[in-house]
Amino acid sequence: MEIGLADKVRERVGYVKRVIAKNRNKPYCRVKRHVPKSLQQLFHSCKQTFKGPETVPVTQDVHKLCHILDNMKPEDVGLSRDLQFFKPGNIIKENQRVTYTTVYKCDNFSVCIFFLPERGVIPLHNHPGMTVFSKLLLGQMHIKSYDWVDPEASHSSKLRLAKLKANKVFTSSCDTSVLYPTTGGNIHEFTAITPCAVLDVIGPPYSKEDDRDCSYYKDFPNEKEIDEGKDEKDSYALLEEIEMPENCQMDGIEYLGPPIDNTVF
Repeated sequence: MEIGLADKVRERVGYVKRVIAKNRNKPYCRVKRHVPKSLQQLFHSCKQTFKGPETVPVTQDVHKLCHILDNMKPEDVGLSRDLQFFKPGNIIKENQRVTYTTVYKCDNFSVCIFFLPERGVIPLHNHPGMTVFSKLLLGQMHIKSYDWVDPEASHSSKLRLAKLKANKVFTSSCDTSVLYPTTGGNIHEFTAITPCAVLDVIGPPYSKEDDRDCSYYKDFPNEKEIDEGKDEKDSYALLEEIEMPENCQMDGIEYLGPPIDNTVF
C-alpha cells in the first residue's frame, strides 16, 4: 500500500523527536566543531610553557605564547564584536556584574575569559606564585598594577610597601601583558572604560588546597615611604589586605566557543 503524504510527515516528525530526545542531555563540548588554528596553537604552547607549581616559564616560551596571544581575535574563542557567543540566548548583557568563563583548565594552567560591562571593576588582587598572560580581546580598559618592594618581607605587617608598575588605559590593539610571581605587576586592578573581554592564561591556576588563593588589597599612595637612593620618578603605595569586596562577586557562564582538542599534540 502506498504511504500517504500525511503518513510520511508523521513518520519524519517522529524521527526528529526521537533524535532530539536522544541528544537532549549531551553536553555542549561533545558537539564536533571546527577548532581555530590559533586556539589550538595556544593550547599547545601552554602545554609547553607551564611546567607546574613553583616554576616560572623560560623566556623563549614566554615570547612564543605572547606572539600567539597577540594575534588572537575574539572570533577564535567564539565571540562576536558585541560581546556575545555565537549562539542565541548567551549575550553578555550591559550593566550586569563581571562574568567569566573557562575555556580550558588542568593542573598546570587555565585559560579563561573575563567579561566586564562598562565601568565594571575587578578590584586590586594578587596572583600568588603564578605567571599570568592577559590579552585584551575587546574594549578599552584602565589597568593599575603593583609589585612588592620586598617580596620576602613578613606578611605580619598590616601595610606593605609596593611599587607602581602600570597605571594607564589599554585598548584591544595592545600587546599581551605578562606578570610573574614577583615582577611585572602581580597585584593588579581592571576597570572597564567600555565593555571588555579579557583572555587570561594563568599558570598554575588558583588553588586553595595548594595555598594559591586570591587576596584583595586597598592602596594608599605614599610618596614619603620612598627610601633614599630610589628613582624619584618611581611611584609607591602602601597596600592593605582586605576582605573580598562586595562588588567582586562574579557570575560564571558556560563556554560556548570552539572547544580545544586536548587529544592532539
